Amino acid sequence: MRASDRAYLTLRDEIIDWELPPGSVLAEVEQSTRLGVSRTPLREALARLSADGLVTQQTGRGLVVTDVSVDNIRQLFEVRRALEEQAARLAAERGDPDVFAALERELRAVPEMLEADDPARHAYYDLVRRFDEALDDAVANPYLVTALRNLRTHLVRIRRLAKDDTPRLRAAAAEHLTIAQAIVARDADLAAHATHLHLHRALQNALATTVSRGPA
Repeated sequence: MRASDRAYLTLRDEIIDWELPPGSVLAEVEQSTRLGVSRTPLREALARLSADGLVTQQTGRGLVVTDVSVDNIRQLFEVRRALEEQAARLAAERGDPDVFAALERELRAVPEMLEADDPARHAYYDLVRRFDEALDDAVANPYLVTALRNLRTHLVRIRRLAKDDTPRLRAAAAEHLTIAQAIVARDADLAAHATHLHLHRALQNALATTVSRGPA
């Protein structure tokens, strides 16, 4: 892996996981030393993060991690509804039911999984990632998939706001389970409706969590 790719992936993951919270300054010298890369590949990584909308130039401070505000969460979810409801509908029409039946079985085990420690939570996040990838494969539409993938970097970051909210994670798993069941049954309307309900609840939780955190 190229040094710039390694630096990009490390910084992106740290931003998404809130190890680098909003407002964190990404000074070139400091990050270059910390990540063990020279400044040229680091600049390439920072340019990619800027294109992703994860960092921005701030007068007097340099590059900083972007904020997560109520307004940009609402805007992201406006786009998310349009894309994910259509993706769920297409997955029910075009997807392999066996793939989603396997995910259904895993989703049933999530409540017990979340009773465990932090590694189990990472296993849950990995399951959600694989669910998203299964949707991408099922829709068979590269334009829709590209739009979804560009959006998910920000959505995963918002999703991590609920990392300490076990009841919300359990509820989200139950919502994903209903979507998977609808896709297995090839019920496109139910898949879209279940996705709509999931996104409504996810938005309300994200807004409530963001307000409770206060300014970064």
